[in-house]
Amino acid sequence: MKKLYDSAQEALDGLLHDGMFIASGGFGLCGIPERLLEAIRDSGVRDLTFASNNAGVDDFGIGILLQSRQVKKMISSYVGENAEFMRQYLSGELELEFNPQGTLAERMRAGGAGIPGFYTKTGVGTIIAEGKEHKEFDGETYILERAIVADLAIVHAWKADETGNLVFRKTARNFNPPAAMCGRVCVAEAEEIVPAGALEPDSIHLPGIYVHRLIRGSGEKRIEHRTVREG
Repeated sequence: MKKLYDSAQEALDGLLHDGMFIASGGFGLCGIPERLLEAIRDSGVRDLTFASNNAGVDDFGIGILLQSRQVKKMISSYVGENAEFMRQYLSGELELEFNPQGTLAERMRAGGAGIPGFYTKTGVGTIIAEGKEHKEFDGETYILERAIVADLAIVHAWKADETGNLVFRKTARNFNPPAAMCGRVCVAEAEEIVPAGALEPDSIHLPGIYVHRLIRGSGEKRIEHRTVREG
């Protein structure tokens, strides 16, 4: 089965359609599948739902799809740092399903593991719990959270081999593994692609069985808030 493609456009060919559900890796500006997001924007698909920790900033990450009005709903943990996100949400143009970070990560992981849902104490007694099943365990109240299974997952890796095994670098690992797991199809971009067998097995963070298509692509590696010590 061919996994390696020459471009993001080729890797996404036949996968995109209006109204689809996409899970995206990344945290802040770190570990974002930039080339794939650009290709999704350029394809013109609309009414997208994204599950992602956040939506980047105004001109970066999922933010570029908010600028082009291609996103109708975000399932996110953090909604700051993006003025266009806030403007669209407050004006009623954008739907938002807010999730605590751990809950969002576990919803993705559960989807990839074939677990339909799980109980958690996180969010009990808040608006997060509204409309969700409550259950008592050992005298404590828990709420039921449903797993996320997306039409497509897009992720960014540091290294990959030709069979799709992925290695993430430091904090860029973040939401990428669970996002990759929960997609019916996963497309990954990697900064370096090596021959099969070149990666040390114990260093692999995500097995290639989860990755269906792969491209080589490196990003800007932006710094969200640069702080320096006064000299």
